[in-house]
Amino acid sequence: MSFSNHLRKIAKPIWDAQLTHPFVVALGKGTLTERKFKYYILQDARFLGDLARVFAAGAQKAPDAESALRFAKLVDETIIVERGLHESYGKRWKMTPKQMSSVPMAPTNYAYTRHMLTVAATGTAAEITVVALPCAWIYCVVGQHLLRNGPPRKSHPYRDWLLLYASPEFAEVQRWMRKKVDLWAKTAGREEKRRMEEAFVISSRYEWMFWEMAWTEEQWPV
Repeated sequence: MSFSNHLRKIAKPIWDAQLTHPFVVALGKGTLTERKFKYYILQDARFLGDLARVFAAGAQKAPDAESALRFAKLVDETIIVERGLHESYGKRWKMTPKQMSSVPMAPTNYAYTRHMLTVAATGTAAEITVVALPCAWIYCVVGQHLLRNGPPRKSHPYRDWLLLYASPEFAEVQRWMRKKVDLWAKTAGREEKRRMEEAFVISSRYEWMFWEMAWTEEQWPV
């Protein structure tokens, strides 16, 4: 078993819970209220800014030129492609990119991004890749799961979101990341592998919590 598949196996209960979360189910059906979706998009827009910083750290610590260039490309893709989707929704809500980026981070979003940024600052290229892997891989799994019976109808309110994350282009991102994780795990020591497992499971938990955060429209309690 590859190391990336080993990671998915140990996180399986968390991943299975993603597909049955009420936010994900309602998103796929198109019954999710626009208020909850707006909350999610605005929080996700904030998340992407820090995710780009994680990929930038990967480019800096990559052990070879090809990996450094691919991480740099992921920075561009995160900002241009995914943020482009968010800003298209922002226009619908008459919000400028500056207004979207000034929305305060919710507690779960803040905690998740601090988790990733900590690994980006202290970890190896393998650890950096693995801490961001659930984000890319789970969205691919969710997107393909929601479109397992065919593409969304043209009137589906979240059609653009579904098509992006179920696309072959997006699937390629997690495939590349898994390939690197599997390669680098072969030379990683026992302690580094333990940290990789921990980072992957924690990120997987935060992915579920991100859906929950949006479903409950989480706010700071004080």
